[in-house]
This record gives sequence, C-alpha cells and structure tokens, in this order.
Amino acid sequence: MHILLAASAFNSLTQRVHAELRERGHSVAVELALPGTRLADAVARHRPDLVLAPMLKTAIPPEVFTAHTCLVVHPGPVGDRGPSSLDWAVGDGATRWAVTVLQAEAEMDAGDVWASVECPLPPVAKSDAYRGEIADAALAAVVLAVDRFASGTYTPRPQYTGRTRPPMRQEHRRIDWQRDATDTVVRALRAADSRPGVLDDLLGGRWYLHGGHPEDGLRGRPGELLATRAGAICRATADGAVWIPELRAVRTPGQPAPVKLPATLALGDLLPALPELPAPAWSDTDADPHAAGRRTWADISYREEGSAGFLSFSFPGGAMGTDHCRRLLAAYREACTRPTSVLVLGGGRDFFSNGIHLGVIEAAPDPAAESWANIHAMNDLVEAVLTTTDRLVIAALGGNAAAGGAMLALAADEVWCRSGAVLNPHYRLMGLHGSEYWTYTLPRRTGSAAAKRLTEEALPVGAEAARRLGLVDRTIECTPQAFADETARLAVRLADWPATHSRIAGKKARREVDEQLRPLAAYREAELARMAEAFDDPAAPYHALRRAFVRKEPPEATPEHLACRVPGRRVPAAPRRADVTAPAEQNRAAGTDGC
Repeated sequence: MHILLAASAFNSLTQRVHAELRERGHSVAVELALPGTRLADAVARHRPDLVLAPMLKTAIPPEVFTAHTCLVVHPGPVGDRGPSSLDWAVGDGATRWAVTVLQAEAEMDAGDVWASVECPLPPVAKSDAYRGEIADAALAAVVLAVDRFASGTYTPRPQYTGRTRPPMRQEHRRIDWQRDATDTVVRALRAADSRPGVLDDLLGGRWYLHGGHPEDGLRGRPGELLATRAGAICRATADGAVWIPELRAVRTPGQPAPVKLPATLALGDLLPALPELPAPAWSDTDADPHAAGRRTWADISYREEGSAGFLSFSFPGGAMGTDHCRRLLAAYREACTRPTSVLVLGGGRDFFSNGIHLGVIEAAPDPAAESWANIHAMNDLVEAVLTTTDRLVIAALGGNAAAGGAMLALAADEVWCRSGAVLNPHYRLMGLHGSEYWTYTLPRRTGSAAAKRLTEEALPVGAEAARRLGLVDRTIECTPQAFADETARLAVRLADWPATHSRIAGKKARREVDEQLRPLAAYREAELARMAEAFDDPAAPYHALRRAFVRKEPPEATPEHLACRVPGRRVPAAPRRADVTAPAEQNRAAGTDGC
C-alpha cells in the first residue's frame, strides 16, 4: 500500500513507524501539519491508500476523514481521551498503560478502534517512556491496524464510553517546594519532560525545569539549592532533594525562543556558590557497601561483572556538549585501566547519543568556536574507542542514535541494538559534512555505495534493517527496561568465551594494517576541513538550520526528502526552504539538541 503519514513533526515515533512500514514493503510518504498548510491538499497530491497519524497535534479535517480512512495513534487506552493522556499517566504514577489506533472522526479520540496494545509504564520520564514502552506498543498496534485495514475484512470496534481529560497545564504541574515530597516532585518533573517543563520561580527569575532525579542523601530548607553535579542543580524538597539537569528561560516578548540548557549554564552568574559534588565512581553497590539503597543521580557510571566492564552514560536528549564528551572520555580511559576483556559503552534504556550539543552551541558567545571545540571533543572520544586494542568494545544502543552519536557507536568492535531503536547515520539535514571518523567507520561496515546512500537519503533506519546493512551486529528483542540486564548477560558470556582473546589479538593487527594504509589522523583532518567550512562561514546553512532546530521553528513546508514518489502517482515537490527537520529530532517534545 501507499501510506501517508500525517504528523506535526518527524519525531521519534513517526520515524519508527516510517522505518517499520517500509520494512514491511509499503511505500511511505510524510506530510507535516504546518501552520498555513492544508492537509486536504497534501492528501489530494499523494492519493494514499491509507492516512496514518502517528503524532498529530491538530485535528484531521472532515473533508479528509470522510474521503479516506484515517487512523490516529493515541498514547492511551481505549476510552482515554485528550491531548495530555501520557502526561496524566506519568503524573499519576500509573504502572500500566496502552496505545490505541482509532479512526479519525469529528470528536477527538472517539473514533472506532482498529487496534489497542497494552504496555508497562515504568517510573521514568515521559519522553523516555514515549520512545520506549509506548513506542513499542504503538508499533505493535500500528502494524496490527494496517494489516487489518489491508485485509479488507476487519470491522473496527466502536467506543461506547470514554473519558476526556483536560490538557495538563502549568497550574496542574505546579510544585509546592514547601510541602511536596521528593516522589511528588519527581513525578511532576517526569510528566513534563521534556516539553513543556515545569514553570517555576528560581533565583529571582522564571524558568522551566526539565528532568528530575531523586536524591535522598542531601537535605536542606525546602526549595533551597544545595549542590551542583555535571551541570545539574540539586534542590531540596520537603523530605529530601531532586537533581534537575536542565533549565529553559521564559520567553521574552519579541525575542527568540530560549534554548534548553544544562542548569548551571542557564543560570550563569545567578547561581550562588554551591559545592560541586562528584558522582559515585562506581554504580556497583558491592564496590561501595554504603551506596546500597541510595537514590542519587549521575550521567556517567561504571560497574563490572566478571571480566566485563560497563560504562553507562545518559545525557538529556542524547546531546553531548564539549564537557559531556571530555568527562566521558576521562571515564572511558579510566575504564580501560581495569582488568576486563570486554567493555560495554552505553547500555541505557533511552538515547545512546545524538552527537554534538546544538543547544549549548547556539547559546555560546561564539557558536563557531563552540562548534569547533565540541566536534574536537567528540572526535577525541571516538578516536579513543577506535584505538582501544587490548579489549573488545561493545556499543549498546538501548535507544536511538543519530549523526555523530551513531558514528560513535560504529567506532566499537560490535554494535548491539535493542529491536526498537532507530538510527539516523547522517548529517546532511543540519548542513554538515560530519566528522567522528565516519568516512572510515561507515564504509568499512556497509560498503561505499550503501554509506553514500545512507548519508544522502537521510532517512531513519530501523534496528533490523541496520543489522542487514552492517550498521548493527546484534539486535536484542526485549523491553527497554530489560535491555541493561540482557546486555550484561551477553557481555559476560562474551568475556568468558575462549575465542575472545584471539579476537582481541586480531583486532590489534587489523588496526595496525589500517593505520599503515591511511592513518586515522588523515580521516580526521579531511573531515574537519569540511566542518570548518560550515562552522566558520556565517552564511553557511548550518547556522540557520541549527538555530531553527534548537528554537523549535517549524519549517515552511514538508522537507522534500520525506516525500515518497510512487509509480503512477504524481506527487509534486512542495515549496521548500532549507530542511530543518533534522536527523536528531527523535522527539519533538523531547527537544533533542544533538547532531
């Protein structure tokens, strides 16, 4: 079938649906519901067999849903209605949820049901669950609904009852720092992650708080700032404290939309003198008996199990600024001093990495200089992985990876990927050539022709397709919550495998041969020469694209690369400006700022 995806943004779920439906042999086109555009005109151009809305914030007009079957993906169970379904579920502490695919009609979320799939809802941030359990359930429901529609024999079930919940607004999200316990505060912050954030007063200003992690070892006057750690601030609650990694200033009328930033960077000179508390060096409680039962937060941690080491990291939105890269490189070098034969990099349940931090770059006094510093820091990290010859390095992708983050994964000896992850191994949509040694790592895995196609087409790749292409060595079929344990089991088994040491020796020999053929420094120099052209030229598309992306400026039209032309159907190219739907835009609500 020819399926048209109608979406408010090419977000993580839309990308995953796009990749999965193409995998199943359907032709898939995308139309973004943008201000000033008419969905009816787009549908008339595409003449689809089916219209599917994976993430649509506006209503499908009657002239469309009366002429075509239009299926809407709703992140809630049958009968649960309203635009903030998942926000309420996370805020209420629900432990199970569902995704429903229903037919569009005049009343929002009240149409006949084509499929509904339940899922667990662990205590994680809304955007994390959306890219994880919710996306898994949505894919299962979409595939079932599409198959039922294609059969021509299925009759969708009507909804006889329903509950429409109001949009969750800031008055519902408000935190009372004097009275609210840590768990209450964390739920409020998680339900607002990563858009819209929780509006709050802090140090004489109005800020949106993004992200929340419990801390039970620090105490203070409720509402007081207690400490900092890796760019985050720790704020006292009524019975403990929370770590808040990011802040976003309230928009000033007439000014550009503020950028979400690491909390300490956003506050700048407003931040009082606070202790910088390092995170525990090991996440393994056996190594630190006093840490057992502790609740604290760290964006980088290390542990060991047998002869396998696990260096985990989790940065908001998958964006890795200069500081993130340098701290992770230091932790990586420390991990390489340990007596392990396998080192797992990543392994978390959400983003692996989306590359350089476009938000921090945009907010820098000199964005070109910060771009240059960030790409060098990213390259230093990738180089360290590429030149590790005394152990096997596994990149474990529990979540999505894009641009430089995808290339970081390719530097490892093996890439293990959860079946629900989506890869975007390209930079073109941000106006960049890219670095991170991709001109070495990508062709050696996929071949030159496939590497050229992937970087030029700039389309998302599902986990199974990535495995066939050679981007991924192993796909792991499991829930997001089980990925870390499953990765650990496989890594320990690999470390104990007798042939692993011979593989390490062979790896060292191959690296020496490759270095003789063309040094890594030559790849880096050539890539950076192209990057410098974009960074140093104020008129280069990169600067406008970056600005539009991090400030959430919608494109004027659907980017042309998302239109799928089907033989026999005339789909004219829409008017366009430079593409702003960037590869790292895994979730419009999540505001990912990587590249």
